[in-house]
Amino acid sequence: MKKNHPFHLVTNSPWPIISSMGILTMLMGLISWMHSKEIITMTVGTTISILSTYQWWRDITRESTFQGEHTLKVTKMMKMGMILFITSEVMFFLSFFWSFFHASLAPSMEIGMKWPPKGIECFNPMEIPLLNTIILLSSGASMTWAHQAIISNKLKKTKKALILTIIMGMIFSTLQLCEYIQAPFTISDSIYGSTFFMATGFHGLHVIIGTMFIMISTMRIMNMHMTMNHHSGLEMAAWYWHFVDVVWLFLYISIYWWGS
Repeated sequence: MKKNHPFHLVTNSPWPIISSMGILTMLMGLISWMHSKEIITMTVGTTISILSTYQWWRDITRESTFQGEHTLKVTKMMKMGMILFITSEVMFFLSFFWSFFHASLAPSMEIGMKWPPKGIECFNPMEIPLLNTIILLSSGASMTWAHQAIISNKLKKTKKALILTIIMGMIFSTLQLCEYIQAPFTISDSIYGSTFFMATGFHGLHVIIGTMFIMISTMRIMNMHMTMNHHSGLEMAAWYWHFVDVVWLFLYISIYWWGS
């Protein structure tokens, strides 16, 4: 079909409404799981969300790679959308830091007017948190290597760097899981437990999402979907990953090091 404009007029898609229903079901199931230990609803919602996300991503890949719908104008607009999305994520994490510093800089009478609150045994910032910091910063370096390699049309080096980034992301998530299992406090242990697990937990979720984002980019490169001139997906994955790195630096310095 010939067009006299550079824009992409998307076709009707069932995935937005199905994804919304899946996320709603998953969150309602999460509440049900927390209150009554019933996990079926959350499992169904999670399954719907994963399947609809996969198929939505598949359709976007087809539009980009095989149908040629992602023109320079469309790509520019998608990058702007990613910038605005990351900006919204910055504000999202800012709310957690605001809550943490509101509670820690002027501790209330209810928590003994001290920080950390009495009875809370904090993590040693020189152990797993420091190791995770080194791993995540190293993964940021390998992600930059991958980006520079694809710009130089060195696809083998790009694949190696992306696989290295994925491995480090998975190690980070595994170590954080071990840290949570060994935690001497819970999310219900005063404002400290709440702010700690909310901030680090959502960051951990972002690491998992970022790892999946990089996995998709790696598979697309292996299938020759990206070139030195056509790799917006990888570029946006790199932006997201660097954002995750920066947030972790603030988390480590403020919550693990200063807050302990």
